[in-house]
Amino acid sequence: MALVQRDRIRDEKINGVIFDMSPLPRYEHSLINGNLYAIIKAGLKDSICRVFMENIDYVYNLNSDDYLEPDIIICCDKNQIRGNSYYGTPKFVAETISPSTVKRDRTIKKDIYEKAGVDEYWIVSPVERALEIYYLNDGKYELVESYIVEDDEKSEHYNLKTEVTLKCFPITMTLEEIFTI
Repeated sequence: MALVQRDRIRDEKINGVIFDMSPLPRYEHSLINGNLYAIIKAGLKDSICRVFMENIDYVYNLNSDDYLEPDIIICCDKNQIRGNSYYGTPKFVAETISPSTVKRDRTIKKDIYEKAGVDEYWIVSPVERALEIYYLNDGKYELVESYIVEDDEKSEHYNLKTEVTLKCFPITMTLEEIFTI
C-alpha cells in the first residue's frame, strides 16, 4: 500500500478520475468550516480522536490510489494517519458544498462514505444556510435531521438556537454557532 503524496492544488481522485476543486470556494465556506472545526476540536480535547479541516486526504479504497479531501473529518486511529492521508474509517465527515461540488457531495461522495462505514455524514450549505445530518443505520445512510436556518425571531420557524449533537461524541452546537460568518 503506497502513501498518497501530492504537491498540487486541492483535488480528489474518485474511481481513477481526478476532480479539480478549484477555484477556491467563497469565504463563507471556510468560515463555516472553521466554526465546525473549532467546536469539534474543543469537544475532542480529552479524546484520542482528532479533527482535521481541509488538509488531510481520506484514502477510502486501499486497493487503489483514490482519495477524497473532506472539509471536516474525525479520525480516531492515529496509526492510520500516514503522510497527509488517513487510511482508517472516519467516525464523522462533513462536506461544505459549493456550486462546483454539490452534485458530487450529495451523490458519489455520500455513497463512498456510506460504503466505507462512516457513522455520520453532514452536508452543509453556506448559501442556503442549510444542514443535512445522515446516520449510518444497517449499512445505509438515513437522513435524521435537516435544517434551513430561519433567523427571524418573529417567525414561527425561528431555529437559530436549535442544537445539534454529533452521534458518536458528546459535542453539541447550535445552528447559530455553525452558520455565524
